[in-house]
Amino acid sequence: MMKGYLDRIEENKYAVILVEEIQKEFIISKDELPIGSAEKSYFDITIENDKIATLKLNEQSTISEQQKTNDLMAKLRSKSKESKFKKK
Repeated sequence: MMKGYLDRIEENKYAVILVEEIQKEFIISKDELPIGSAEKSYFDITIENDKIATLKLNEQSTISEQQKTNDLMAKLRSKSKESKFKKK
C-alpha cells in the first residue's frame, strides 16, 4: 500500500493525486474520491496495471501532515516578525 496526496481538483471535474513513492501523478474523476476528500487530503492507495485500484481516505495522515504544515508556517511567521536590523 502506498500513500497518495490530493494535490488539486481541476475544472471541478478531475482530481490530481500525487504518489511520491513512485513519483507519479494520477488523474481521476472527482466522483471517484472517497466521501470527505478535499485538496491536501492523504490516501492509502493500491496501484494495479498503472492505475489506482483502491483509494481510501487516511484522516490520521491528513491531520498529522496539516499540523506539521501549520507548525512550520507559525515558526516562519514568528521569524519574519523579527527585524534583521539592530536598533540604535
